[in-house]
Amino acid sequence: MNNNKKTSQSQSSTAVKRPNTAEQTASNTQEFAFGTTNYILLAVGIVLLGLGYVLLSGGGSDDPNVFNPAMFDKRRLVVAPLLIVIGLVVEICAIMFRSKKQSSSDDQKQETNV
Repeated sequence: MNNNKKTSQSQSSTAVKRPNTAEQTASNTQEFAFGTTNYILLAVGIVLLGLGYVLLSGGGSDDPNVFNPAMFDKRRLVVAPLLIVIGLVVEICAIMFRSKKQSSSDDQKQETNV
């Protein structure tokens, strides 16, 4: 009989405790690393990169003995590389951008942890 009491006590002490209030449950929720603005900027950067690479392609000829001056076109030498660089800058900005709402909530979390 004493063994039964001991096992029931050990089972209750090893049970996982769950949060009792809604505040404790809300504080345990995880947030995404990026906000919607970040994802929009990432998509814009990818589109700019893709457009730059499309503009950069082409310009060759089927016959290697024939010179094609389209290879040195302004589109391939100026516009396409600029679009690629702008796309890379937008991608970096999209990764580094933090919204005011997200940074203020992070500051509040740090204040409560102190």
